Amino acid sequence: MPEVVVDESQDWPRDLRDPATREAACARLHALLLRAARFEIARRDVPHGERDDLALQAADDALVAILAKLDTFRGASRFTTWAYKFALLEAAVKARRRAWQRREITIDDEAWGRIAVRGGDQLETRELLAAIAAAVPRCLTEHQRRVLTALALDGVPVDVLAERLGTTRGALYKTLHDARRRLRAELEKEGLLP
Repeated sequence: MPEVVVDESQDWPRDLRDPATREAACARLHALLLRAARFEIARRDVPHGERDDLALQAADDALVAILAKLDTFRGASRFTTWAYKFALLEAAVKARRRAWQRREITIDDEAWGRIAVRGGDQLETRELLAAIAAAVPRCLTEHQRRVLTALALDGVPVDVLAERLGTTRGALYKTLHDARRRLRAELEKEGLLP
């Protein structure tokens, strides 16, 4: 006989809202989030001595985020699946930030020119990269150049860049979108894109 799976998806939100059961539910949920965070941290390049601390921070932050967004849980998935996503996201963000903690983010204005030179064997690719390298300083603002270079060439995680620049991920995505739109328009004007 197949095992019956009990879905406690409605019990969790109720228990987390009820003052009589809230503390115990938070403790159970935190334990679940800590397991998820430890799993995610273990997948990352984090020294063993820092894993528990990062996982605990991620579980703490995930719990706070879940409690703040409890009313957004629609029941489209199991509550535990929904909650796991918060822990995995927080753990991944903390691991990325830790990896970039002591790294300086420098913007190299010559980077676009070098990438055009390393464009590969295909003439069309080299020409397009050279056109992009020429268009970047010509049509983008300094802020757009910094964001595009950091994210596209240097591989800086968006959350790390947002923290360093004192802005939000959303603002950086908007800047990146605007920069790409300007570059595309410039390349279309030069007949390099359809």
